[in-house]
Amino acid sequence: MKILVTVKEVAAVDDEFEIDGLAIDDRYVTADLNEWDEYAVEAAVQIKEAHDDVEVVTATIGPSETDETIRQALAKGADRAIRVWDDALDDAGLLDPETKAHVLAAVAAEEDPDLVLTGVQSADDGFGATGVTLADKLDMEWGAVVNDLDLDLEAGVASVHRELEGGVEELTDIEIPAVLTIQTGINDPRYASLRGIRQAQSKELAEYSLADIGLDAAEIESPLEQTSLYEPETEGEATVFEGSPEETATELAELLAEKGVTS
Repeated sequence: MKILVTVKEVAAVDDEFEIDGLAIDDRYVTADLNEWDEYAVEAAVQIKEAHDDVEVVTATIGPSETDETIRQALAKGADRAIRVWDDALDDAGLLDPETKAHVLAAVAAEEDPDLVLTGVQSADDGFGATGVTLADKLDMEWGAVVNDLDLDLEAGVASVHRELEGGVEELTDIEIPAVLTIQTGINDPRYASLRGIRQAQSKELAEYSLADIGLDAAEIESPLEQTSLYEPETEGEATVFEGSPEETATELAELLAEKGVTS
């Protein structure tokens, strides 16, 4: 069995930062593996540990600078990694879910996985649509916002709990091959051990251009364009009471009465 996990490097920004044009100054940014993808990687590695003959492969769209972040997934138990990048992707700028899914579908076509796991969303763009768009392109069954997963390889079925609006959960069976978007909280992602980090350095990280996966620049035309970046003004009002509990309780009661909370 082969599991393909899509992973992405995202930027963690300091509480205090400065904006430089259309980006945040590098001094205030730290690269890290997308949080939702960490849970997807852990789900895949747990399946690998529970069954024989399972290979976990990660797929990333990004430049060579993301290699160190990608290797975090390898250090946690993935077997090998694929990274797709070239000048056409660089020139495309901000990629929309359709474009990203198109590239990832081409990778999946080469790998022919039995199961594809993605994070529900990414911490930077937050579109939350790449996984289900990928399923459509691969013509696979899919389950979105999965927070519990039980895989029956003999029956070829994934029993999943899906998180719906209003705190409602749906329990459903999905035939594999399938694409599942993984929600945070489904498991406890492991820390990469020192041994795992060392092993990750020797694991395969293949670098593909668009041509390597049968695509060309004409197919990479994202309709999105970033036009500005700014920090929105913070609006809020807080009342701070100072003094003894008796004094502050009286002041709070008077304030609540003014607001119509009490009679």
